[in-house]
Amino acid sequence: VVQCPVCGLSVPGWAINTHLDTGCLVGSPQAPQADLSRKRRLSSGPTPAPQARTTATAQRKATQAGAPLAERLRPVSLADIVGQEQAVGQGSSLRVLLESDKLGSIVLWGPPGCGKTSFANVVRLSTSAHFRRLSAVTAGVKEVREVVNEAENLRRLGQPRTILFLDEIHRFNKAQQDSLLPHIEAGTITLIGATTENPSFSLNSALLSRCKVVVLSKLSVDDLVLLLKKALLDQSAGLGALKVQVGDDAPLGAIATLADGDARMALNMLELACTSLHETASQSEPESGTQATPELTMDVVRRSLQRSHLLYDRKGDQHYDTISALHKSMRGSDPDASLYWLARMLEAGEDPTYVTRRLIRFASEDIGIADPRALEQAIAAHHGVKHLGMPESDVVIAQAVVYLARAPKSAAVYRAYKQARETVRQAPNAPPPLSICNAPTSLMKQLGYSDGYLYPPDHGYPRKPQSYLPPALEGKVFLDGQDREKAPLPPT
Repeated sequence: VVQCPVCGLSVPGWAINTHLDTGCLVGSPQAPQADLSRKRRLSSGPTPAPQARTTATAQRKATQAGAPLAERLRPVSLADIVGQEQAVGQGSSLRVLLESDKLGSIVLWGPPGCGKTSFANVVRLSTSAHFRRLSAVTAGVKEVREVVNEAENLRRLGQPRTILFLDEIHRFNKAQQDSLLPHIEAGTITLIGATTENPSFSLNSALLSRCKVVVLSKLSVDDLVLLLKKALLDQSAGLGALKVQVGDDAPLGAIATLADGDARMALNMLELACTSLHETASQSEPESGTQATPELTMDVVRRSLQRSHLLYDRKGDQHYDTISALHKSMRGSDPDASLYWLARMLEAGEDPTYVTRRLIRFASEDIGIADPRALEQAIAAHHGVKHLGMPESDVVIAQAVVYLARAPKSAAVYRAYKQARETVRQAPNAPPPLSICNAPTSLMKQLGYSDGYLYPPDHGYPRKPQSYLPPALEGKVFLDGQDREKAPLPPT
């Protein structure tokens, strides 16, 4: 028997969670006693909540009133989980075990925002076992021991199972992880660990041997768009009350793409954009006299989620105008104009190392593979300035400037990297093909890592013997064919 921290009543220890979930109704002398076993709310569809949970629902809404959207919309059943069909879809072993309330110890491995904590929340609401949650960020062996002692006491009172959800389990060191082993082995606790790190490296092999690793993948753009639409329509916990209209899926797709598979980030960005839009519409309403319907557009998304960049200006516009003139003169292969603008800068007291750093950039941006020696000249000038200092190193910089101005030009590398950079910024950051990933552990080999990799030395160093880009970017070309031929190629 334990004392409820809210109402102060004495409640059986195994029923304290249900007592708290029902707003101190179940188990209290003021209300009829209800079935203290948890009602399973699984994927067969939304299940009407028992009457005893009405107060709990209202209490939860009040508690979460100021919580982020992602927390308010946390799934309560498998039907609410978006994506992860392979892990928890119909017919999956994990789903069968959860529905039969026979879930064993598992480790959930996946990127941030993929649903690890949400799955644990579904387990908490559906299991008849006693459920406890700890975070490895703030907890240690002492807290684990308290959970174990509580589990042992509950077993003596007739509650056979206790599930411990340990978030960020990779934060536990070896000794802390070892403290879990005997209790998992004895069945005192069933462990659900959650980690963003590869369990092969972050968890002890002894712990891994006692747990099934469940891989949760990054959510797709379509999954996130579906989740965002649900959030816009949800009147109770979502953004439905704001009555935001969306003409097409482009704004939601943009948010989903920026979130890069992270449901938490996507929902938070949607909340920021919609709240900003709603406030703007509310402020304009008294002026127009009509109630404007807020609409989420691409322009609203850009304004709400724009990223600011800090700019600095130490010596005024002249500083940047002159270095721009030097850069463009070298690009235009005019050594005379290049020398003039260099002299203007050095004689005005410009930092010579600033100039040589710009020359290094120019050598790769505007010359690149047309003359790889240009980069060597620029770096040599930079080292020369550091060894000699001014004014002796002025001629060293001048030599490099003349060489760069007279060198053949190619912007192939600059343009190719710019396209690659834009692809990374705008497209989801897909993982590399499993065939070119290392597989140093047996778990990773079982998951298909390094399967099918072709070792080029064994095949005469052929060009592109297999796919190296993510499947979503298969066939993408950054370096065009004409410029590619200028780069050194392996013998055919």
